[in-house]
Amino acid sequence: MNWIALIVAGIFEIGWPLGLKMAQQPDSNKFGWIILAIVSMSISGGLLFYAQKAIPIGTAYAVWTGLGAVGTLLVGIFFFRRFSQCF
Repeated sequence: MNWIALIVAGIFEIGWPLGLKMAQQPDSNKFGWIILAIVSMSISGGLLFYAQKAIPIGTAYAVWTGLGAVGTLLVGIFFFRRFSQCF
């Protein structure tokens, strides 16, 4: 169960940079996207806290940040077409 919580935490880790990015878009619901970012941060952090009760901190943090980083990169590539600006 802790590993499932950690994976879900990593997925929610993608939500906050997405929310902040969308809040910067013209004609967007800035307040709604900022709320999404805050909620995503809270859920992600809470699930990481839960997962660390059974998973060592180094392992949990590496998986959590890795899922967040790779997921955010993929969102940037597929939804914002920003692959060329990554390098």
